[in-house]
Amino acid sequence: QVQLVESGGGLVQAGGSLRLSCAASGRTFSSYATGWFRQAPGKEREFVAAIAKSGDTIMYPNSVKGRFTISRDNAKNTVYLQMNSLKPEDTAVYYCAAGTVVPSWSTARSWSYWGQGTQVTVSS
Repeated sequence: QVQLVESGGGLVQAGGSLRLSCAASGRTFSSYATGWFRQAPGKEREFVAAIAKSGDTIMYPNSVKGRFTISRDNAKNTVYLQMNSLKPEDTAVYYCAAGTVVPSWSTARSWSYWGQGTQVTVSS
């Protein structure tokens, strides 16, 4: 089992940047694929990025490709989400997710473990 704690959210102007972190407990973090999702009020949880346990495979939806970068440091049990060129439509609560077997990275119900979320607000 793994516990996830996100940090780094906040208020930023459009065009700005934020870096989110997700710290994981446990010694087997390197056994988990990890991902980021976001959820805006009244909307479904949306896939943002995912990275394989070894870091050799990464996936983004078109909505963030070229602006967001996911990375991980298994030695620090941490996954990051660098967000550049932020837009007001990026405003949401951002959640970190992890799983050992993830049938569909872009599907929220495929992930086993979730953090509590961190708020990102982008002002226009």
